[in-house]
Amino acid sequence: MLILNLSGIIFGLIGIIFTVFLTFKVLENSPGNEKMQKISGAIQTGARAFLISEYKILYIIVIIIFLLLGFINGWQMSLSFLLGATLSVAAGFFGMSIATKTNTRTAQGAIESLSKGLKIAFNGGAVMGMTVASLGLFGLGLIYYLTNGDTISMSGYAMGASLVALFARVGGGIFTKAADVGADLVGKTEAGIPEDDPRNPAVIADNVGDNVGDVAGMGADLYESFVGSIFSASALGVLTFKEKGAVLPFLVVSIGIFSAIIGILFFNFSLKNKKDVDPSKALHFGTYIANGLTLIGVLFLSLSFLKNINLFFVIFLGMIVGMTIGNITEYYTAKTPVKNLAKSAVSGAAPLLISGMAIGMESTAIPVILISFATIISYNLLGLFGIALAGVGMLSTLGITLAIDAYGPIADNAGGIAQMANLEHYVRERTDQLDAVGNTTAAIGKGFAIGSAALTALALFASYTKVTNLNVIDLSKSQVFIGALIGGMLPFLFSSMAMKAVGDAAEIMVEEVRRQFKEIVGLMEGKADPDYSSCVSIATKGALKKMILPSLLAVFMPIFMFFILGKEAVAGMLVGTTVSGVMLAIFMANAGGAWDNAKKYIEEGNFGGKGTFAHKAAVVGDTVGDPFKDTAGPAINILIKLMSIVSIVVIPILIKIFE
Repeated sequence: MLILNLSGIIFGLIGIIFTVFLTFKVLENSPGNEKMQKISGAIQTGARAFLISEYKILYIIVIIIFLLLGFINGWQMSLSFLLGATLSVAAGFFGMSIATKTNTRTAQGAIESLSKGLKIAFNGGAVMGMTVASLGLFGLGLIYYLTNGDTISMSGYAMGASLVALFARVGGGIFTKAADVGADLVGKTEAGIPEDDPRNPAVIADNVGDNVGDVAGMGADLYESFVGSIFSASALGVLTFKEKGAVLPFLVVSIGIFSAIIGILFFNFSLKNKKDVDPSKALHFGTYIANGLTLIGVLFLSLSFLKNINLFFVIFLGMIVGMTIGNITEYYTAKTPVKNLAKSAVSGAAPLLISGMAIGMESTAIPVILISFATIISYNLLGLFGIALAGVGMLSTLGITLAIDAYGPIADNAGGIAQMANLEHYVRERTDQLDAVGNTTAAIGKGFAIGSAALTALALFASYTKVTNLNVIDLSKSQVFIGALIGGMLPFLFSSMAMKAVGDAAEIMVEEVRRQFKEIVGLMEGKADPDYSSCVSIATKGALKKMILPSLLAVFMPIFMFFILGKEAVAGMLVGTTVSGVMLAIFMANAGGAWDNAKKYIEEGNFGGKGTFAHKAAVVGDTVGDPFKDTAGPAINILIKLMSIVSIVVIPILIKIFE
């Protein structure tokens, strides 16, 4: 059994070694000419400076919590918390650093062929995906081995990962959307210049935002989901199948790491000696290989290790539901509803906004039904352990799933560099092809993250009831009902804080961009350079100032609820937050994605194309949707899970002290 207990450490290390190999493969490509390198360097500097500033604030809070946990509940769990936070920071920083070096190499590759640009962008994203999956598995595997499967220590690790994830998502989301709004509203609508035009003062901040929000932020988000799903499954597994059940989630994810590596290698092999390629088919090819191999491995585990075929069916169900939610997200954000939404822009911004909100609301139905279906079937097959394993199945091939997601911002940055460096028009056309697929994969990634969050939150809720000895949650009790009511309100309050933060920072950004266009002589004619650094500074200050309060809301609300109404009210609050949070997250992500792609559909020449009344209406819709899909919506996933993990870690301590 020793080698099985070490599986997380062993396969985590294998993943880390492969990530190093992949990093060298990416960096051996040419970064392009001097101008391309200068632009990429500015993006790298801005992104790195923001993350370092963010982590300085974050670590003050991390150290305070570390000391409190250590003095109150012992240093073992406290050290686990610190390790979880530190490895999450390391994963985000390293993955994003490579992504910011890949952008210019992707643009240079696109000069040669579409295939080479795709290959470089994907491998840059794969560094992020494999870093997150490998460090997440290695860290939790190490805690499991050193503490002999102590669930309290593992919960501390998961809490550290969740805290970092929320700060990264909220801070990165505020930064990227403040920059995006400033760049779009003034640059496109008022000045009438193209996207990523070097004359736009906010253009570097916009490209920095893609990295801190959609690479580092999404990476931290899925790192937290990944760790949370393994922890909750292990904690519930030991109650069902003893030591075998505890180690089983690590074995499933270890198979997933290995399969993701094979999928990434197959993707690269499939592009060998090819010039033209369908980016969408190529990206999905590697994912199908990874998922297929994982299922074969899990089937072997079911028959030989657990001797229960239901394990295979539960993991398979999690994978299918995850992919189906992704496809549903793609339909609402890239298919017929988007074309109809673009058509409504002909009548103005108001009809477009109404139709977009309707699409977002409608899009909640099928994913919620699918999540409910997966929950019922999984529970009937393997009880609460089955629900947790379905979440593990959904995230088992995270190494390649996140690679496809992180690929999008890299391709987007590559297009910006091609535009700003005045490369040949065909290069921008190729990067636009890559970016178009990236927009779809990003939307699918958000749907996937929400689905996994829902299943993980259910498993974490079950863990909470176990550690607090709550066998029945009675909604007829007033404190439970009030807890559910307040819990249902929290995602709305949280989203309000995040969106106000974007609005406040964007307002300052818009004024700064207008000022530069007005005061810098020769800027519009391209004879003078804008002050990019001032816009990066505005976005950084706005994000750092506004990210703290909504992030701390998730930490303190379970504690506050316990002192006011007790542990049953906390359970009610977790239910309310999960139910309303999942709905709101799906609505915001899909409405925002639909508005974004409606704008792009018009920019392709439909309904009059760029510069028309319909296009200006679509830009307004896209601007409204930006904080929906990239700030508040994705961060709700983490709010749900962080509240659950804080409850699991802190409430039992408070029960011991005060009850």
